[in-house]
Amino acid sequence: MRSRQMDMLHGSLTDKLVLFAIPLALSSILQQLFNSADLAVVGRFDSSAAMAAVGSNAALINLVISLFTGLAVGANVVVSALIGRQMEEQISGAVHTIVTLALLSGFLLLGIGEAIAPAILRMVGTPDDVLYLAERYLRIYFLGMPFFMIYNFGSAILRAKGDSARPLYALIASGILNVVLNLVLVIVFHLGVAGVAIATVISNGVSAGMVLLFLMHEEEKFRFRFGRMRIERTYLKDIISIGAPAGIQGMVFALSNVVIQSGINSFGAACIAGNTAAQNFEYMAYFVVNAFAQTAVTFTSQNFAAGDVSRCRKIYLRTELLALVCTAAVSAVFLIFRYPLIGIFTKDPEVIRYAMVRMYWIMDIELLTSSYEVSGGCLRGMAHSLLPAAETVLGCCVFRLFWVSTVFRVHHSITVLMSVYIITWGITAAMVIPTYFIIRKKEFAKLEGSV
Repeated sequence: MRSRQMDMLHGSLTDKLVLFAIPLALSSILQQLFNSADLAVVGRFDSSAAMAAVGSNAALINLVISLFTGLAVGANVVVSALIGRQMEEQISGAVHTIVTLALLSGFLLLGIGEAIAPAILRMVGTPDDVLYLAERYLRIYFLGMPFFMIYNFGSAILRAKGDSARPLYALIASGILNVVLNLVLVIVFHLGVAGVAIATVISNGVSAGMVLLFLMHEEEKFRFRFGRMRIERTYLKDIISIGAPAGIQGMVFALSNVVIQSGINSFGAACIAGNTAAQNFEYMAYFVVNAFAQTAVTFTSQNFAAGDVSRCRKIYLRTELLALVCTAAVSAVFLIFRYPLIGIFTKDPEVIRYAMVRMYWIMDIELLTSSYEVSGGCLRGMAHSLLPAAETVLGCCVFRLFWVSTVFRVHHSITVLMSVYIITWGITAAMVIPTYFIIRKKEFAKLEGSV
């Protein structure tokens, strides 16, 4: 069987970083595009209220799933470290622990989503004219959580060995299906928000099935078999110790965004719809940053486990530079073509006005996020996950909560609300970057001293 494993430990580096990161970025961007299709279809063929209902759920969905998607980072590091240490006989146990954990997490999320998420919609002040539609979308959406988790954890296994392409192929196939189903269920069967939610569940099932199929036909050490599904405590402990801080960071991050969403909700349905449309492009730019951050996690994990200090230094510098340049390029494109891009979602002038405010305040400075995301990714690759998570929570999340409850309350305007993003990115970078260099110095000294 032809191996799809990338040699991250030897040879050229920059080309491998790019080859690994591009499919990862495209996967996230395509996933967002397919989510955008939900918005575009209901916005153009149903109503602005339906579009606002779908959009108002984004922050809540991220809040509920963040912990478990963070655990996928831990899964990636565990498998990558085994590869770096050449402990191939232990990889199979890790793979089956990860897939089992994914399935259990998916069903747990399904229950949590059905039980508490609709109540949170009311807590954050979702307008009455979109509340029923938002709750309807959310309840159907969470039925696909087991599929969502299997895709994410399974993809983490494949990426740990350097295969970031096949998760992209699975996403392309499921995404195309999602778009087709959106059009059919909304335009032909007039199912509105329920239709796009059903389409999402079905497409998530397809992507999960494809990733499982890939794993079932992997080379022996990575091959998944249903009969071997189990949880091994050693791997579970490592996954949680590395992934839980990242997941908690994501949850608190999402919570701060829920609070910001409540501020957005206070301006009405047009503001919700406009911010939702603009966020699609904001997320895509961030996904470029995140792709290089995840690349830094995987490459650093393997090389740190192998004790290659010099290569770890190069990984940080080159990944950071690539993230900055690529994010700046993507953001520039979105800003230049912002009016026709927002026009894909809506023709409502008021919705467009709010969308332009968000794009102006955020897109031109999105590249700042790479400064702390790549540094944090390298730290996680060295199994230091708690401190960058705590600093990101403090810099990005706690300050946002403070801003919304104080400054925004006094100066109630959308521009004041948007400015908090730029401030918090700067604060977080000022904490995480020095932490990376301090911890790196200590860890590299240990490795060099043991040689």
